[in-house]
Formats: sequence, C-alpha cells, structure tokens
Amino acid sequence: MDSYLIQTNGSGDVHVHKTGASLFLGKAKGRKPRWAVRASEMSKKTFNPIRAIVDSMKVEPNPNKPMISLSLGDPTVFGNLPTDDEVTQAVKEALDSGRYNGYAPSVGYQSCRQVVAAHYSCPEAPLEAQDVILTSGCSQAIELVLAVLANPGQNILVPRPGFSLYKTLALSLGIEVKFYNLLPERAWEIDLKHLESLVDEKTACLIVNNPSNPCGSVFSKSHLQKILAVASRQCVPILADEIYGDMAIICSGLPATESWSQPRPRAAPLPSGALMHRLSQVFAEGKYKPIAALSTNVPILSCGGLAKRWLVPGWRMGWILVHDRRDIFGNEIRDGLVRLSQRILGPCTIVQGALEHIMRQTPPEFYHNTLSFLKSNADLCYAALSAVCGLQPVRPAGAMYLMVGIEMEHFPEFENDVEFTEQLISEESVFCLPATCFEYPNYFRVVLTVPEALMAEACSRIQEFCERHYQGSEGAQDLECDK
Repeated sequence: MDSYLIQTNGSGDVHVHKTGASLFLGKAKGRKPRWAVRASEMSKKTFNPIRAIVDSMKVEPNPNKPMISLSLGDPTVFGNLPTDDEVTQAVKEALDSGRYNGYAPSVGYQSCRQVVAAHYSCPEAPLEAQDVILTSGCSQAIELVLAVLANPGQNILVPRPGFSLYKTLALSLGIEVKFYNLLPERAWEIDLKHLESLVDEKTACLIVNNPSNPCGSVFSKSHLQKILAVASRQCVPILADEIYGDMAIICSGLPATESWSQPRPRAAPLPSGALMHRLSQVFAEGKYKPIAALSTNVPILSCGGLAKRWLVPGWRMGWILVHDRRDIFGNEIRDGLVRLSQRILGPCTIVQGALEHIMRQTPPEFYHNTLSFLKSNADLCYAALSAVCGLQPVRPAGAMYLMVGIEMEHFPEFENDVEFTEQLISEESVFCLPATCFEYPNYFRVVLTVPEALMAEACSRIQEFCERHYQGSEGAQDLECDK
C-alpha cells in the first residue's frame, strides 16, 4: 500500500509526498469549519399518511364519555384477545433453554425456515426451507420484497383503499406508486380493467392484499384467477400481502357481494330455500385461498407472519415465501433477498426458537375462538351501522376491519371524512380512522377487535352522532331516510 505525507507551510501551500515524489497542489482555500448536518433525502421522502392525518387532528374527546378507540389495528390493545398459552409457553421455554441468545443467520435458522415451509406448503404450491426468508415482522418482509423487485424510478401497483405502508416504503425507496381501484359495490373486488390500464414498461410488481386491510374483504377463487390472468398477460410479478391469511370470517345474512349502494328495506323477509342455497355457494366461494396455490406461471413473493393470526404483533416475526414454479426469479431474486436481509441480521432469535412449537402445537380451538369473536363483532357492527341514516357499511368477510361509507351530502356541515371523524371524537369520544388515510375519502374504518360491550356502545354513540347531524334531502324532513 502506498504511503503519503501531507505538509503545509505558513503560506497555505500544500504538498503531498508519495514514495519520495512531491506533488504541488497549490494554496488551500481558507475555510472556517462549521456544522452542516442535514437529514438524508431518503428520510425526507419517507411519509406515513396515517401519522400525518392523525397528528393533524387537533381535537379533544368528550370529557364526559370514556374514549373508545376503533382505530388501531393491534388486537392486543384491550387485553380481550390474548394469544394461546401454548404460544407463550413456547417462548418461555426457548428463553430458558439459553440456546437462542446469539446471532442467527440473517435469513433465519434453517430449522425454522423448514417449519414455516412445511406449514404453508401444499400440492399446488410446494415449499422448501430455501423458499423461506424470515424477517422482522411482515412490514420488513414487504420492504425487502419492494427493495428486491423495484429500482428508483420504477412503479408498483397498489390497491386503493389500501394499507398505507406500501406508499410509505415505496416513496422512501424512490419508487412511484400507482393506485388501482377496489370496488365497494362488489365487496372490494379489484377493478381489473383499471388495474391493467396502469401497467407500463416501468411496472415492477403488483401488490395484492388478501384478506384486506382496511376493507375486511376476502377475494374469491375466481377473482384471484382473474388477477393472475392480468399479471400473466403483463408479465408482472406479485407481492402477496397475506398477513391476514386464514382469517376469513364471512358475516351472517346476505352475501358479502351485496352492493351497499342499493337501498335496503326496513325489514327484509327471511331468505327462501333457493336463496339460502345460493348464499351457501357464495359463502363457500368466500373461503380464503392463498394466491400462489392458483398460479401456474406468475412468480409470487408472499408476505406473512405471526402478528395477526397468533395475536402477537409486537414479537416481530414475519416471513417471505418464494413461489416461482417457472424459475422466472431464478437465483437473482433469491440472492438479492439474502443480501438485503443482511442489513439487520434477521428477526428475534428467541421467537425463532419457539416457532416450531407455536406452529405445530397451537390448538385449533384458539384459531376458531378468535375468528368466532371477530365474526360476532362484525355482525354486530354491520347490523348496527346499516340502520344508521347516512352511513353505508360494506359487509366484511375477513381480517379484522369494516369500512363504512359516509353519505357526505347528508352531513353538509362537514367537508370530508376527516372533519366527520374529528367531530365524532369531540362529541362522542369514538375514534375511527378516516379513510383518507387509505387514499379513499368519505369512508372510515372500524377495527373489530374491541370487547363486544365496547363495540355495541361505540355503535350506539355513532348512531346518536349521525342522528344529530343528518340532514335529509332538500324539502324533506331531517332524519328522513329509507332505513
């Protein structure tokens, strides 16, 4: 290695000596050192729509009514949905063993990757350990997939309404976001024509979130096949956000595809035998199915984790499942994911140590009880808000959310959903997220994980709020509607 000697004289001349040679660089410009520390461009481009909107809502709740928050997608907040004892015991044993205190491979322990592969493998979409990358939660899984598939200047296709993190991560990476529409009148199915019209030579991937946050929808098998057909025609890989996989609830009553835009009679007649047969077909069709199980050629990176199904979002255990039957990704994408995973050296080793016990020993009753609770709350909330003048809830079928349309023409004192939800906090101490957070104004999202009594109380307060502010059509009496 070459050595250098730098000398200066009183006149400001600088000489650099290399192995006996002298290079005259002239007079150094005089400068007074000063601090000039600035945030990076990446940090400036990082933007969370939910935080921006919620932080700007300068409103105090009604001091005479305890706050009921229906805004946070964390099932642990109220303490009514604990994880199973088998899950916590598994972590205790992993900790007590002393075997998981060191670093693991950045992609996770091989044995843990095999456990996840075995859990999700099926004949239609087989998986091996090498097809699994363990991550620090599903959020990091999504970030790694975006980072491996898209370069700055390319674009991704994102659902609207949709989880705000997609946009947050993409913009920070210099990736353009194009929103494709979901259709509330079709239980939030994708507008496939609109989706396909957005694809261009710079499109890097399509994000499909099923079951959906914020919509609470579950795509049918036939609709997933149509999505795959678009991706296949356009040669676009899919990022499948399936963190709510196997959390289909399907509410009671009419099928999820009932259009909320259609007026409902005050007292609907009981379904006939023929209608009940049709409903059973709809409900069977609504069962959750991973999109990779239907794909014959479209490469898919599926993101999931423990957070929602096992009710432990704080444990930060996620994964990427690589489905690539035609070897379209080849080694390049797999190697890229491995390199990207090395930036933080993988997820928590203690949880990895418990993973096999969690996935194999959690009793079926735990999953059943969780879904039964969510279904009960969804039925309660949908029925209660369907009877409120000026509101049009969309029947949920999965995950733990319900979207409610606001007929803004009947609430003229509010300019938009943000003002509506602000005033709801102020008067009734009920906090629902305005759907502007999800790029879908004039709706709000309800989280269904609160205790049943609080859900009923929250719906009652929302009804009272709407009754105070609802205005009928011009020339009609206030509070006159078809419900």
